[in-house]
Amino acid sequence: MVAWLVPKPEGLYCAPGDFYIDPLVPVPRAVITHGHADHARPHHEAVLATPETLAIMALRMGEDRAGRARQSLGYDTPLRLGDVTLRLAPAGHVLGSAQVVLEHAGQRAVVSGDYKRVPDPTCAPFEPVPCDLFVTEATFALPVFRHPDPRREIGRLLHDVRLFPDRTHLVGCYALGKAQRLVALLRQAGYDAPVWLHGALRPICALYGRFGIDLGVLGAATGAARDAMRGGIVLAPPSAIADRWARRLPDPVVCLASGWMQVRQRAKARGVELPLVISDHADWDALLQTCDDTGAREVWVTHGREDALIHALGRRGVRARALRLVGYGEEDEAGDAAAAEGEPA
Repeated sequence: MVAWLVPKPEGLYCAPGDFYIDPLVPVPRAVITHGHADHARPHHEAVLATPETLAIMALRMGEDRAGRARQSLGYDTPLRLGDVTLRLAPAGHVLGSAQVVLEHAGQRAVVSGDYKRVPDPTCAPFEPVPCDLFVTEATFALPVFRHPDPRREIGRLLHDVRLFPDRTHLVGCYALGKAQRLVALLRQAGYDAPVWLHGALRPICALYGRFGIDLGVLGAATGAARDAMRGGIVLAPPSAIADRWARRLPDPVVCLASGWMQVRQRAKARGVELPLVISDHADWDALLQTCDDTGAREVWVTHGREDALIHALGRRGVRARALRLVGYGEEDEAGDAAAAEGEPA
């Protein structure tokens, strides 16, 4: 039993190190797993994260809100904080995303943050870390969620582009992580035409470029000639695909890239013509495989569908419980919606 990691209203607290992991409110010391707005909150006194996550936080929040004192820590670099040794391991979720690995009193705990196990050309791949306690997300923790190969989904998109050469394919996607991954997957599939971007996506794509992620030619959808985008692919936040901003596009085919597109009712409710099941989270099989890979005999499950995963782990002889921490979202929908509000039509 790991007694020195404690769930509190502020978030998950490491007592011997005196810091919180992805706290929900401003705290004196925070360790941040990645830059999505439901995990990276503003106004902490001191923030520790990967260089990429710190840069993302500064870009999205502003320098004055991203932590008064910021400490950069690369992957697999041990650091002593109080009586705890901490290191960050790749989580495979988005650029700079990290698992927090903690060692104290002969025990090791790993806090996953959000993660996925499938290859992603825009971020370091997930690395399983053996541990006594594993704290896992559970966004897609139901047996119905078994995500297809993202290359297949990109193939479906490109097939539709060829099928309707006079229509614009408008793809809703989150600004941080999903948009850049979609562009990279399109490039891997041989698509070398410009990919057009809603204004809310452009700053993050530029930041990825500064960290060495080459996304090829990207066009600004706002202000571009209407016919220049005909037959092309436009990426925009999910909130923009049904907005007046989209009305100027030539006969758009509305698409949405998300693990939730496996649920047909969700796609239909949002008027999605071409749902693309591309997720930046682990699906049911990957969640179970990851818990097995860590060898943890104790698993805490947070922000998702805890009950099914807890039941399945119990049948494997693993002691599992729900943390039921509130305040974590599906991905970064709130942040994207806020960013989209400032985008001119």
